[in-house]
Amino acid sequence: MSNSEVVLITGVSSGIGRTVAEKFVAQGCRVFGTVRNPESAQAIKGVVLIQMDIRDEGSIAAGVQTIVSQTKRIDVLVNNAGVTLLGATEEASIDEAKHLFETNVFGHLRLIKAVLPYMREQRSGRIINVSSVLGFLPAPYMSLYSASKHAIEGLSESLDHEVRQFGIRVSLVEPSFTKTNLDMNAPETATKIADYQKELAVVSKAIQQNVQKAPLPDEVADTIVRAALNTWKMRHTPKGEASLLAILRRFMPAGPVEKGLRKTFGLA
Repeated sequence: MSNSEVVLITGVSSGIGRTVAEKFVAQGCRVFGTVRNPESAQAIKGVVLIQMDIRDEGSIAAGVQTIVSQTKRIDVLVNNAGVTLLGATEEASIDEAKHLFETNVFGHLRLIKAVLPYMREQRSGRIINVSSVLGFLPAPYMSLYSASKHAIEGLSESLDHEVRQFGIRVSLVEPSFTKTNLDMNAPETATKIADYQKELAVVSKAIQQNVQKAPLPDEVADTIVRAALNTWKMRHTPKGEASLLAILRRFMPAGPVEKGLRKTFGLA
């Protein structure tokens, strides 16, 4: 793909989304970034901010139409916006699960369905879904988030088979701990069950420690840009821990991988 692509990125107000928007601009792309409230969002040089709530189909349709009316095409969709939730599976309410999936899974699906008609018409396009290493690994006390990323992995692989006939390809980017507000300020389940609280406190502390020493979003953002503009492949893991975990998951026996994972989260 050339570097003059029209790029739509969700969730650019901070973190990975903001950084990747800046990097696409540096590549000469025409970049549109979604925010829920443009009036309070900090401007990004070279990026057109679009009001969009990815949980609302009407908002998505209006935002996509605004872009297409100006550009006549969408070449790259980066599904970046996401939320997380910390707590034992038993503590999570169905409403909390629905809220998380509305953004992490159905939000991605809504955007995909909104841009595919234009990509099919132009017979080209890239869809980049930001997953996580938790899309192929489990994480204690993050079961719903992990489940949402596993869902995105399955959706992406199946979708890629369907749309490649139109010159469209789908890729996954699977980061590990990254120093962003999403990871540093993870919300917890409203319900608390006493039996889980001691271990949950250990896991929560381990997550904070890992986030504090994690890299800034630059490498993840670079990986997203490469996934969008370079030769296609399905999975992309940023350099460092994410790439190491992908190798271990593929080649190491399950026992040592599980032991290492529990150690990462502070569990015996």
